Amino acid sequence: MVFGEPWYGDGGLADETLLDLAPRLTGLEAVFLGDLEDDEAMISTIYLQDVAPVLAAFPGLRELAVRGGEGLAFPVTGHEELRVLRVQSGGLPPEAAAQIAAADLPSLERLELWLGDDDYGGGTTVEHLAPLLTGRGKPALRHLGLQNSPIQDELAAALASAPVVARLTSLSLSMGTLGDEGAEALLLGQPLTHLRELDLSHHFLSHAMMLRLWTELEPHGVRVDLTSRQEDEGDDPDWDEEDGRYVAVGE
Repeated sequence: MVFGEPWYGDGGLADETLLDLAPRLTGLEAVFLGDLEDDEAMISTIYLQDVAPVLAAFPGLRELAVRGGEGLAFPVTGHEELRVLRVQSGGLPPEAAAQIAAADLPSLERLELWLGDDDYGGGTTVEHLAPLLTGRGKPALRHLGLQNSPIQDELAAALASAPVVARLTSLSLSMGTLGDEGAEALLLGQPLTHLRELDLSHHFLSHAMMLRLWTELEPHGVRVDLTSRQEDEGDDPDWDEEDGRYVAVGE
């Protein structure tokens, strides 16, 4: 089943249908809201709503994925069984990011947040994510993805000393604008040699920094993904943006 409509559809998440089915779907363990591809609707046109009623209706839910962004709210005080939470957005509302960061999800093992571009409703800062970086409320977390962000260097600097990193087995800062400054912060911060994987794909790193990451981490068994290197367009006179870096998914 597909739940979610582009903005030119019926105006939002079709959660009423899902909630009506709750008494018959007592064994439901996974839901994907807004499961629409680009040929059906651009990610920025998928309008979402408050997902708290969905989590309340399905206390046994183990995996929740949402795609879209505008209208998303996550005022969830807690959910005992949720293991995986994925939010794929070209512009995640900062308030929703802050709500997710502050939520008590004691069983959550994987969290992936595509933070997105300010032009499409994004704007999440390190401060919005502060509770998450401390590790509060998510003791089982083993994979953290703070992805598709235009402030990837700032996030990397924060993660360099964030308590949550010590409990992770994998970390992703992929799809964003990571440059040498952020990578340097990661290398000079707390040890990352306990990680199995560090995903930095879609980045703006120099070749020298890529080599440093590989030589300093991979001998310790860390798989470092540096695929999809991008060129900073900031010096290109034909580039009409102030910053020459860009996220992988916006519109």
